[in-house]
Amino acid sequence: MNITHFDDLLQAARQQPEPQRLLFVLTRPELPDDASPEQKAAFEAGHGGALVPVACVDRTPEELASFQAFDAEAQPFCHDWVIVFAAGMAGRNGQAPSSESAQGPLEQMVAAIKAGQIGNFLPFDRSGDAIRLA
Repeated sequence: MNITHFDDLLQAARQQPEPQRLLFVLTRPELPDDASPEQKAAFEAGHGGALVPVACVDRTPEELASFQAFDAEAQPFCHDWVIVFAAGMAGRNGQAPSSESAQGPLEQMVAAIKAGQIGNFLPFDRSGDAIRLA
């Protein structure tokens, strides 16, 4: 399945042979303290900066009806996110992984994103569209 939208991810996860738990890390851009004047100007114009994790959450596909539901749930604790990174965990024997078992992988996702290692995650923008980051 070609995943071009957050809702495609939900659909694909629901179709897997074993139940899934989806992991999400919400990020926003921030400018480093040592940014040059050019970098500051670009950032103020809406370009550049580093994506910084600000919140993470795990849900089963059944707990999320759509991207709109995800975004509505995220608003109270992270209203200014710009990119959400997603990953999945497969369950076993018909059981989805528990939220507790997702904590370690979520921490690893946060660390990877901080290190700029985002290749194993699916990024989505504020519209729920899958995007490609350079």
